[in-house]
Amino acid sequence: MKTLVTGATGYVGVPLTLALANQGATVKAMFRSETKTAELLKHPRIELVKGDLSDIQSLRNIVKGCDEIFHLAAFAGIWSKDPAYYYRINVLGTANLLSVAVGEGVKRIVITSTAGVMGPSLKPEIMVNENINGRPLLFSKYDRSKFEQEEKAFSFLEKGIEIVVVNPSRIYGPGIKAQSNAVSHLVNLFNQGKWHFIPGNGTSHGNYVYIDDVVQGHLLAMQKGVSGQRYILGGENMSYNDFFTLLKRLTGRNQRLFKIPVNLLLAWSYLEVFLARSTGKRPVMIPAFVYKLTHNWNLSSDKAKQELGYTFIDLETGLKKTIHWIKS
Repeated sequence: MKTLVTGATGYVGVPLTLALANQGATVKAMFRSETKTAELLKHPRIELVKGDLSDIQSLRNIVKGCDEIFHLAAFAGIWSKDPAYYYRINVLGTANLLSVAVGEGVKRIVITSTAGVMGPSLKPEIMVNENINGRPLLFSKYDRSKFEQEEKAFSFLEKGIEIVVVNPSRIYGPGIKAQSNAVSHLVNLFNQGKWHFIPGNGTSHGNYVYIDDVVQGHLLAMQKGVSGQRYILGGENMSYNDFFTLLKRLTGRNQRLFKIPVNLLLAWSYLEVFLARSTGKRPVMIPAFVYKLTHNWNLSSDKAKQELGYTFIDLETGLKKTIHWIKS
């Protein structure tokens, strides 16, 4: 079995690629640009290959001979000076990969999306699953591009390739510094006494999943996922107030936290975007993410549990592991 992993040098890509190699698979690890992360993938069963989702010929050379693909490569930045970049990479890039995969006879592909495409829960007590929001509220260009990515991907089912989509929530835990590892960065700042605010009144809920559980969820999706289906890979739901109370207890830090009104956060985010357009420097926050932070994201992973055998550790256990990793 030969497996291709796109986005192999990313936060989830690195441990997934290593897990596959350690299980005996021969892995092609695709990356787009030179990065020090590639050093982490030195393994006798891993072949590092440079490629670009917009380059059909390079994709043909990389996909040739592969039986299955984990497609993780995406543009996940919170902002781009060129808004169309999300669509070109996440939607058209996926279409390019699938076209080549069909032509090369690839049997099966697992595509990494995001739980953001499910939309928020309208009430804190409502658990969002894969089917509850027929017309989800999509806040960011990234979420919209991933929603369109899924639609584009499933349109290839009629061409004979098996397609399974996984939708991780807010991932945290040990790993490289990346856009998708923002929660661990927050924990690190809090542990250093450099984090001092809670968005809104702190009652909004988020769903937090440990990195090892997400990797295992990908492997299970390839083994057991039903083609044409998507699976939320989530963890524990928790409000910001409870999240930071837990962080205080686990880190032993009791710094004062300020609840920042939503209107103030929005004003700051609009200023950040204005400055980004003027200077080209990436904004710290954008309005779309303020709206996301102040909605409830209570998620259910029951479908993944029942159909894949997916499990996840509780947030306290995961944060203990993360804090230990940060301190060591």
